[in-house]
Amino acid sequence: MLNIPCVIFAGGKSSRMGEDKALLPFGEFTTLTEFQYARLSKIFTTVYISCKDKSKFNFDANFIEDAPTSDIYAPTAGFIAAFEQLQGNRFFVLSVDAPFVDAEIIYKLYNADQESYDATIAQSSHGLEPLCGIYHRSLQAKFVQMQKENTHKLGFLLKNSKTHSISFSSQEKFLNLNHPQEYKQALKIISN
Repeated sequence: MLNIPCVIFAGGKSSRMGEDKALLPFGEFTTLTEFQYARLSKIFTTVYISCKDKSKFNFDANFIEDAPTSDIYAPTAGFIAAFEQLQGNRFFVLSVDAPFVDAEIIYKLYNADQESYDATIAQSSHGLEPLCGIYHRSLQAKFVQMQKENTHKLGFLLKNSKTHSISFSSQEKFLNLNHPQEYKQALKIISN
């Protein structure tokens, strides 16, 4: 098992889905978040869920809530809260809506990561996957600055930092459940 913390980002607005995707049923679980938490807990010794309000979840887990003053539905607030709560110098992040990123991808990123990087991020045929990778504490001040300036583009941050990208050929593993048709597609995949 990997002894760096894993943070599942589940605090988005889900505007394209039309309902909170973190709470959609998935596999044998009542929510996509619980599905992700259970499977990632088999890879990492500690898993956290980054969210606005933990009361929307009806299962026990480690939660990292955004600052109560944060009305921003961007990962920036989640990163700031994670850096404040976690002790170590780095943590792995994965978006709640990427249920097919598997242990092979995670271990490849983990093994490629080095202290001298600010981040080690997955790259698919669609480009960088900012919510699939390892972030280092060296970026903490940049996230705080981004929030102050109300800029929330992770791609821009990564482009202007010491980012190590790892290419993966399998696009299916990076399927993001942003729209209802992608959710339906994922349900078919998981039921097979």
